[in-house]
Amino acid sequence: MKHLPSLKNLYYLVNLHQEQNFNRAAKLCHVSQSTLSSGIQNLEEQLGHQLIERDHKSFIFTAIGEEVVLRSRKLLTDVDDLVELVKHQGEPMTGEIRLGCIPTIAPFLLSRVVKHCQASYPNLTLFLKEDTTERLLDALGKGELDLLLLALPADTSGYHSMKVGIDPFKLVMHRELSSDLTQPIDYKALPDESIFLLQSEHCITGHAISACRLGDSDKINPFAATSLHTLVQMVDSKLGTTFLPQMAIDAGILKDTDLLAMTPPGEAPYRDIGLVWRQTSSRIMTFRTLGKAIENLLAPQHP
Repeated sequence: MKHLPSLKNLYYLVNLHQEQNFNRAAKLCHVSQSTLSSGIQNLEEQLGHQLIERDHKSFIFTAIGEEVVLRSRKLLTDVDDLVELVKHQGEPMTGEIRLGCIPTIAPFLLSRVVKHCQASYPNLTLFLKEDTTERLLDALGKGELDLLLLALPADTSGYHSMKVGIDPFKLVMHRELSSDLTQPIDYKALPDESIFLLQSEHCITGHAISACRLGDSDKINPFAATSLHTLVQMVDSKLGTTFLPQMAIDAGILKDTDLLAMTPPGEAPYRDIGLVWRQTSSRIMTFRTLGKAIENLLAPQHP
């Protein structure tokens, strides 16, 4: 058999690329700087190519070094998945799941998911990360996360996904403003710049514009909020209106306000909620079981 490079040295290289600093990368790998440096030099000798150009003050990755990092990251992720497959064979709802979730879902659903798992799957531990869709997908691809809870549609090409429910949008405005409008409300009757939305990196903005067919950009205020709670504060100050997902309303985001939640005009708009994971993951049974649990949590509760 060929003398193959060690996974440990590939791990050193990937972390150095991530940190762009030998000292920080060594700390991340829990080794000394000299151990990390010699491991990467050994890797270069094994591969027969220079991966890093160094001088006494700085370094840069060579073109082949960048390619090796890219392939090493995938290889290390596949190895992690292999270990998880063997470790949890026959016991899908055990071990750890690194779950990423977007900010317009996390505050309103994750606590219920965690409580359900604690009660139903005591041997399963969730480690949570909140971030934007783009950054979460990047972390999933790098193997830093195992599973994502996202609003769909999103560009999940190259990944498996599972729809777990729908989340309707509601039109939210102050009671006094709603009394001045003819029912049912027509978007054209709203003043210019009276609709407040989130910053563009939050996918709910695109979902709301698409689902609610907001074709007139003059109605949208140039101010962009960073959170749904900020939108609530803006609208409660009688500055305009916004769109909120039903799960946020159900979680009490309108409590102690003078705001009304109404069904927007036209077809009932909504966003899909789904789980996303790597195609190479071996924990499909675990993810689908968790998806069914979240589907039950999102199902409408009938009295």
